[in-house]
Amino acid sequence: MTIVICKLKMAGQKIKKLLGDQQGIGVVEVILILVVLIGLVIIFKSQLTSLVNTIFEKITSESAGI
Repeated sequence: MTIVICKLKMAGQKIKKLLGDQQGIGVVEVILILVVLIGLVIIFKSQLTSLVNTIFEKITSESAGI
């Protein structure tokens, strides 16, 4: 009986230690930020494409005058 109680206490301590470990939070934050950025790019893809095309057209036309 006491062996079972000791094992339960040790398991409880391991679970507390596992939940208290915040080392992986940085990775999760980076992944969430990347997901949000990729989502924004997908949502605004046509607007971003037209903006980039306009910028490159302007650069090309301005560089012809140099």
